[in-house]
Amino acid sequence: MIKQLLGKIPRKSSKSAGNGENGRKNGKNSKAVANTVSKGSNFGVDSYIGYERFNNQPGSDSGQNNGTMISMKHQNGNLGLYSYEVLPGFKDVPNSQKESLFFRKLKLCSIVFDFTDPVKHVKEKEIKRQTLLELVDYVTSANGKFSEAVVQEVVKMVSVNMFRTPSPQPRENKVVDGVDLEEEEPTMDLAWPHLQIVYEVFLRFVASSETDVKLTKKYIDQAFVLKLLDLIDSEDPREREYLKTILHRIYGKFMVHRPFIRKSINNVFYQFVFETEKHNGIAELLEILGSIINGFALPLKEEHKMFLVRALIPLHKPRCLAMYHQPLSYCITQFVEKDCKLADVVIRGLLKYWPVTNSSKEVMFLNELEEVLEATQSQEFQRCMVPLFHQIARCLSSSHFQVVAERALFLWNNDPIENLIRQNQKVILPILFPALERNARNHWNQAVRSLTINVRKIFEDLDPELFNDCLLKFQETEKKEDETKARWEARWRRLEEMGAQKTAGK
Repeated sequence: MIKQLLGKIPRKSSKSAGNGENGRKNGKNSKAVANTVSKGSNFGVDSYIGYERFNNQPGSDSGQNNGTMISMKHQNGNLGLYSYEVLPGFKDVPNSQKESLFFRKLKLCSIVFDFTDPVKHVKEKEIKRQTLLELVDYVTSANGKFSEAVVQEVVKMVSVNMFRTPSPQPRENKVVDGVDLEEEEPTMDLAWPHLQIVYEVFLRFVASSETDVKLTKKYIDQAFVLKLLDLIDSEDPREREYLKTILHRIYGKFMVHRPFIRKSINNVFYQFVFETEKHNGIAELLEILGSIINGFALPLKEEHKMFLVRALIPLHKPRCLAMYHQPLSYCITQFVEKDCKLADVVIRGLLKYWPVTNSSKEVMFLNELEEVLEATQSQEFQRCMVPLFHQIARCLSSSHFQVVAERALFLWNNDPIENLIRQNQKVILPILFPALERNARNHWNQAVRSLTINVRKIFEDLDPELFNDCLLKFQETEKKEDETKARWEARWRRLEEMGAQKTAGK
């Protein structure tokens, strides 16, 4: 009965057996079977895609070529024997056969090994590593356009190796704080000895002058770019660095993908700011954007200005700002340098997200503010100086141990900023004067008191009459505050006396 059922199952075509026979005659390998890997492929569980099927039985002639036979599970779940052999070097074959050998080596490198077990397939892993290094040299020294078949196979090979599903540490167990995350040890991928060379092959392939853009864009398409953007959330900083470089090269070479890449990065930022506040690659994406923004043509498109307002400025909101503030500040400053009219928009955006209780973030905001103000023209400065210096006055009044007040007072050490303040002192001094006067009298930090006295002296020398008017107004305000305080204290005393009398009467 079982034999009858098995007899009804369709058998494989005899063509594959024929190919196996031809492979034995050639003394190398059989016909290649290449499959495209999906993003959801399991990594490290013996699920392998994109390899050469070895149809010979153990002990056949092909086993004499330093090859090994590996028992692996195919994508469809069937077990089989697969050849993993040392192929000849490129220098050992004529030029006419080099492309064919390159194709075979790509297929050989499409087998993915389990690196969670260090003693498993040790020989085969070393063969693959050496083969990948040969691919790097071949792509680097190529002197003819890559054919479509080769382009397709390169993309398949890197897809198999790169687009895996690692097992990262659950983010729910992490503290979402910039300082804590920086101090935490990143998770390093055990497969990096191979992955690094795969990334190097792909980077050199994308950068090569022999890679035809019109041909390659069919395979490095929008879906492929999205997978690269997903990968940049990797916890391994080495992988993020390679992805940053590769994405930047793709942006520069494949002009058709530029709007899509910018839009996709926008979406990553939106999800990060307004939903999760969890992403490992924000700094790398901002470094890519820094180069992109630097290349924007003038006048800036409205699309780019909206990107500044809707994506970049809100990135100041998350608590982990410290992890990516430097490249973010660079991007913001690039916009202001390209279009000085954006200074008002940027400064008001900073004021909108100005931290209230996080002094370390306040210091970062003040650092960025100084860079923006250096590129700000007088007209834009006048539009936002009133709310800006109300915030600076609050910073001057800060008593936190990280000395936010000291950082705010350093603004007067910057000549372009001091010139803007001098030109508008009649508006600025009345706003700042109460904070300056209180700091000079009562601030606990000696450095803050010294800096405050120097700034007061600057204003006093610039316009003694204005300075005296501000001093008189401050004294009047202080006197009124003292009177109000005395009235409230008297009322509280009366209430306490009335309460004591009622208690005594009971």
